[in-house]
Amino acid sequence: MTTTAIGTPPARNAAPWGRVVAAELRWVLRRPRNMAALLLMAALPVVVGTTIALTGGPGAGDGPPALSTVAGNGLVLPVATMILAQTMLLPLVAATVAADALAGEASHGTLRGLLLAPVSRVRVVLIKALGVLTMIALSVGVMAVSGVLTGLLVVGGGDLVTLSGTTLPMLDGLARVAMAALWVVAQMAAVGAIALALSSMTEHPVVVLASTMGIVIVFGVLGAFSSLSWLHPFLVTTGWTSVIDVLRDPVVTDNLVEGLWRAGCYVVIGVSVSIARMATKDS
Repeated sequence: MTTTAIGTPPARNAAPWGRVVAAELRWVLRRPRNMAALLLMAALPVVVGTTIALTGGPGAGDGPPALSTVAGNGLVLPVATMILAQTMLLPLVAATVAADALAGEASHGTLRGLLLAPVSRVRVVLIKALGVLTMIALSVGVMAVSGVLTGLLVVGGGDLVTLSGTTLPMLDGLARVAMAALWVVAQMAAVGAIALALSSMTEHPVVVLASTMGIVIVFGVLGAFSSLSWLHPFLVTTGWTSVIDVLRDPVVTDNLVEGLWRAGCYVVIGVSVSIARMATKDS
């Protein structure tokens, strides 16, 4: 039997990873606004698909190129919906969850308890990042599944007619949708990392949300100026529409790979800033 010296506090055992992660995921999934966001993600493809089925879809040159090819080509619907959602809805979800992760808990006083618990500050950030990533993956996944079901049942068409004019069987089409979903998750993870870094610097979630969406909007505007092409490789929003390349045959991978590298850099920087900030935060 081990004993401790008088006046010496007993050593604290680190909380098991599994228990802490499970608690964080329950915390994320039980928030009403997160559930509302998932319902919105599921409803968006239904609204878009139903509108296209009733109206025949947009004319040539109207909206994203993928949107004009949805009519009678249902497996394009989830990809087209993801392209639409990337501009505002998905970044909003990522920013909201990241704002709640650190700034939200700091404003409610629960973050102090985490910092005093037998969980290292690096683990706190990594667990919070995992919670943000989980919500992003669920949002994109729900949208993809809803888009596939709506496309097949409402829009019609079992095979995938690519933008190159070739026809792929359903399984190959579903693989292209999955590829697009994973790519979009990576891009939104970059937005979530930016928001998490901002969340570690303040106790006001609204500030994080407004700042993150402001960055996304400003970067999008800067990306529209060809005279600033030298700046485009550094903007997180650059190449978001490249996800449409999964609908080509064969898949054009140059922009997709570049987008993954860019998103990865933002994730590393964002999480590193969050860890550095939390390491110096008063307990």
